[in-house]
Amino acid sequence: MTEKTLGQGETAAEKSLEAAIASTPQWQGKTATYAPIVGGLMNGNFRVSVAGEKRRFFVKVPGAGSEKFIDREAAHAAAASAFRMGIGPEVVFFDPKTGIEAFEFLEGYRASTNADFRNEQIQSEVIDLYKAFNSGPSLPLTKTVFDMIDEHFAQARELGSHLPSDFPWLERRYEEARRAMLASGLDLVPCFNDPMPGNFLQKPGAPMKLIDCEFTSNNERAYELGVFIGEMFYPEGRSLELIEQYYGNVNQATVARVNVARMLADIKWASWAIVNRKLSSWDFDYQKYGAWKYMRARSLLFDPRWETWLRSL
Repeated sequence: MTEKTLGQGETAAEKSLEAAIASTPQWQGKTATYAPIVGGLMNGNFRVSVAGEKRRFFVKVPGAGSEKFIDREAAHAAAASAFRMGIGPEVVFFDPKTGIEAFEFLEGYRASTNADFRNEQIQSEVIDLYKAFNSGPSLPLTKTVFDMIDEHFAQARELGSHLPSDFPWLERRYEEARRAMLASGLDLVPCFNDPMPGNFLQKPGAPMKLIDCEFTSNNERAYELGVFIGEMFYPEGRSLELIEQYYGNVNQATVARVNVARMLADIKWASWAIVNRKLSSWDFDYQKYGAWKYMRARSLLFDPRWETWLRSL
């Protein structure tokens, strides 16, 4: 991939990157080259080399409209916390005005894929990473899955997003789940909230690392596991094994809590997608992704065990 030097930027993201490089205290006055990194649906990502630095850097330039979903200062605090716990890369620079953030580039690491997540050893490593992150210090932002969903519902209505024809029914069932979960009490812990495989970096003989803390917040613990299990389509038997690894046991109340969280996760990400359909210029079919996620939510709502799960919380 062709690298550019300062002054050669053409796109808005490249020009923002160059301005950030020039204004970063430890890089001022130094020559630098950069190249885009493929991946991500909301930001421009770049690998940066700076003269005189022994290591390379990963720099993230927030995409237009991403501020509707992401609290950059909270994400920065979570990334710094992950580094201190030894499970994330070092944060080298952060500009609270632009949200641009620079990290050490993890040489030799690669992003995980959906295929990797079929490997039981990889699955176990992810669970261990979650356990570590969830046991960390409280984050500056508390944003539960209910806060997220309510926010997306409001955004969808404001933007005139295309909602499914049975949305009033889905909204009523969501409210039932919310009442049941809140009545049982929330177990709020620092949550990563985003199980996209590319957020988990791996390297032979080295510990897995967690990157991209944009959606982190203090949230219901079961959501962390529910969104992961649901996103990866793990069969019920394997799901129970992962629940046991995380919680140390398997009981009716815990399984019910994770399954209700799975439904909430599908509602959340479906709604996120249809809102992004109105905001994002990325070449990604957000509407189709949202329709699929709403369909996943329905599959759980129509499960004959749904009412039992709600009563077991």
